[in-house]
Amino acid sequence: MSKTREIKAVWTGEATIEGAGVRLKRVFGYPQVAEIDPFLLLDHFGSSDPADYIAGFPWHPHRGIETVTYMIDGVVNHGDSLGNKGSIGAGDVQWMTAGSGIIHEEMPQPSENSLKGFQLWVNLPAENKMTPPRYRGLSANDIPEIDFSGARVKIVSGTLEGTEGALTDIVMGPTYLDISMHPHSSFVIPVEEKHTAGAYVFEGRGYFGEQTNAISEEQFALLNEGDSIRAQTTENPMRFLLIAGQPLNEPIVWRGPIVMNTREQLDQAFFEYQNGTFIKD
Repeated sequence: MSKTREIKAVWTGEATIEGAGVRLKRVFGYPQVAEIDPFLLLDHFGSSDPADYIAGFPWHPHRGIETVTYMIDGVVNHGDSLGNKGSIGAGDVQWMTAGSGIIHEEMPQPSENSLKGFQLWVNLPAENKMTPPRYRGLSANDIPEIDFSGARVKIVSGTLEGTEGALTDIVMGPTYLDISMHPHSSFVIPVEEKHTAGAYVFEGRGYFGEQTNAISEEQFALLNEGDSIRAQTTENPMRFLLIAGQPLNEPIVWRGPIVMNTREQLDQAFFEYQNGTFIKD
């Protein structure tokens, strides 16, 4: 018998400053890791003032995680220790497996309009923490977009109605969807019953499950277990990110841009970064 997921908790993005001085909203992070496993962090950046983002995220390390940057508006330049260089713009995606270690920079470019986007961190299982690093950059045209029950869905990763997402080789195989709904519409989308799942509304407002309290812009609805998610709108449209993934249920030791399973592993990562042995052949 099908079970529709209900809202377990609602988190509102909190203003913070990251990188060299980028103002953004931290949707969830370290305080929520036990509830959002296998996800670690979701940042929402967006401003029409270049002073809020132009300092960017200069060269810094990562180990033990995968990061996905998804742009809505504006351009971010990327460079990394693998030799990758390029830019991601509106609708583009950058998915990076840090694995054993990567050093990179993400530098937003000035825009006459605005810079808007998201960065999601996905944890890596203990057995994959030291996998070789990889980088994938996808253009907006690479991302499948389908009509589903009256909604428009961009499938970054995962599968919906037989359509596979743009990213098919992600270690944790999460679902990552960008869903746009018209006013006075509803739909039900299937999800794996035991997967952690949640929805982040970044435009408009709407409802999930049987709740009568709307989820508004810059709010994240953490959903309980079930095999489907029901979303509904009334007088307003709604656009939201839907994420879902298999929990790891492994210990997490986290400091800054590095997430490992033990204190010893974490200390070793920072020791290697400081003595120049962080990047593996």
